[in-house]
Amino acid sequence: MNILQTIIEKKKLEVAEKKSIMDIDFLKSLNKDFNGKGLSLKQCLLNGQPNIIAEFKRKSPSKGWINQHIHIGEVVPAYEEYGAAASSILTDEDFFGGNIEELKIARLEVDIPLLRKDFIIDEFQLYEAKAYGADVILLIAACLSKEQVKQLAVKAKELNLEVLLELHVAEEIGHICDEADIIGINNRSLETFVTDIQTSKDLIKLLPADKPVISESGISDVETIIALHNFGFKGFLIGENFMKASKPAVAFAEFMKALKKQMKSAF
Repeated sequence: MNILQTIIEKKKLEVAEKKSIMDIDFLKSLNKDFNGKGLSLKQCLLNGQPNIIAEFKRKSPSKGWINQHIHIGEVVPAYEEYGAAASSILTDEDFFGGNIEELKIARLEVDIPLLRKDFIIDEFQLYEAKAYGADVILLIAACLSKEQVKQLAVKAKELNLEVLLELHVAEEIGHICDEADIIGINNRSLETFVTDIQTSKDLIKLLPADKPVISESGISDVETIIALHNFGFKGFLIGENFMKASKPAVAFAEFMKALKKQMKSAF
């Protein structure tokens, strides 16, 4: 099995175990605003700027531990303070070192949209995302059928969650459905974990024009952001570039300062 298949098989076991010890009513009880609307990442992306979705990621299958011990409360508020449009919170524990409780902590700390970044395969995870404070959920075309994407996206909309649909190759474009609010192009192959920015440039030409598109993975400099923004990208999901620093908050602040300076000269 490749890395993605290994992750999904483990995720099936994880979700089954959680469903055996808690139900939907319990999840609903965790959030007094469970039926609320939440914050819109889609609207944030329509401001004409190259928006940064700053990620909190401790670990990856390809790199191992990136930043094991830092507290999320030291990082995500700085993302908001220095201009992140939203924050992405890794909640997969086995392969990315995250956990669902960190999503809850982030929700208490910031007032920007929060994306639950995980491998969602079951509606239970949507209720879980809403219960712990997510505004947006990720659906990965590479590990879901078209029918599964549609089913999960419909349920997400019922729960007032926005949907980020992630694509990797042209063959996955058929997974796009009306309920997908945002399209993400992941420059990292989930089979090999190799990144290539050209993936974004190639795939955006094939996408419908009615949904904002973000570029994910392998972005580490402001020049790449400006170039991709000119291709039509509305947002950029970046995590490792900040998290690998001993002080991610400082790294993010410096990155945003450089981006603003570059934007002034580019536009």
